[in-house]
Amino acid sequence: MLHSTDAIRTTHVGSLPRTDALLAANAELTEQGRTPAFDRLLADSVTDLVRRQVETGISQVGDGEYGHAMSHSVDYGAWWNYSFARLGGLEPSGLDRWADTSVRRSGPGNVVLTTFPDRRDRRAFAEAYSDPDSGILTGRRRALQPKVTGPLTYTGQQAVAADIANLQAAMAAAGADEGFIPSLSPGSCSRIANEYYATEEEFVYACADAMREEYRAILDAGLVLQIDDPSIAENWDMINPEPTVADYQAFTRVRIEALQSALRGLDTSRVRFHVCWGSWHGPHTTDIGFEHLVDLMLSVEVGGYSFEAGNVRHEHEWRVWQDRVLPDGAVILPGVVSHATNVVEHPRLVADRIVRFAGLVGKENVVASTDCGLGGRVHPQIAWAKLAALTAGAALASAELY
Repeated sequence: MLHSTDAIRTTHVGSLPRTDALLAANAELTEQGRTPAFDRLLADSVTDLVRRQVETGISQVGDGEYGHAMSHSVDYGAWWNYSFARLGGLEPSGLDRWADTSVRRSGPGNVVLTTFPDRRDRRAFAEAYSDPDSGILTGRRRALQPKVTGPLTYTGQQAVAADIANLQAAMAAAGADEGFIPSLSPGSCSRIANEYYATEEEFVYACADAMREEYRAILDAGLVLQIDDPSIAENWDMINPEPTVADYQAFTRVRIEALQSALRGLDTSRVRFHVCWGSWHGPHTTDIGFEHLVDLMLSVEVGGYSFEAGNVRHEHEWRVWQDRVLPDGAVILPGVVSHATNVVEHPRLVADRIVRFAGLVGKENVVASTDCGLGGRVHPQIAWAKLAALTAGAALASAELY
């Protein structure tokens, strides 16, 4: 992964706003799959998107997760839901991710993982969550998820090949030197109903074995692979009653070890690991502190670590880097603009955040990024304004640091 040797490099976490045409085309997809017309639209959309990223000043560009179908302009689940169409062994369940409370899974330390309606943050702010005018954007159309009823296999070879080809063609057209594609982690992949595997650990490792094929395809193409793993932090809020930190770390370590297994033998210098506390616009008062997760994150042997650092609930946690040593050759990709607010960060604030991290881990080891995906979380006009603020702030920081 390229380091910030001459100036602060910039990137984002993955999801970028879809065009109206692409959203409409997603809605028209049928069980027969993608048509040649859809494939042309998707390829052209990625080309336009990468060109715009380069023009905005983004160094490490992405395909915006355009190959991951989004149901609506506001969609918190596309980063995860896309995997349903790329895995064998699943069947429709009728379970609604946002409403159903019947899915329960146990893990080490008597940890029981529940579903969105039982989040502790949602319980603590029940009145606000139930008010459609509160600004807590959780309401969506029904989001049905499948269940696992047979051996998990990877069936998304054509889809990931299209993602790779589209990004590579777009990078060549725009002159981009580095590009990434996000892919789902085993821990996040396993957050669906399991009716086949005997144990939670067996299930998580089956997810790792299946998703490994997607990881390998992206890396073999010479691209950067982003492992999307909100579950590492977000699961904490989905456990009732609240576990001890030690029990939660044991629960999480299984997922970390499964990911390590999935990455065995691959070029992990081009892997970036993304951790966040979930994209919904809620109070987040029950988020676990980053100080309890950072060592687990750093135990994943990859080339880059992406995490929230601009979110007002977590910005203060830059302090964890005062007594941590970054693995040799690795970079951090802190979020210096956030998906969690419509306020566009001032470039000077962005620069200050970057300079602070540069002082902790070395300027060459900082790649300025976003907290999470902007697509489906903020309005497209605001999303692009945030990316412009990101690159403007990086330019200010570079003038100060180099």
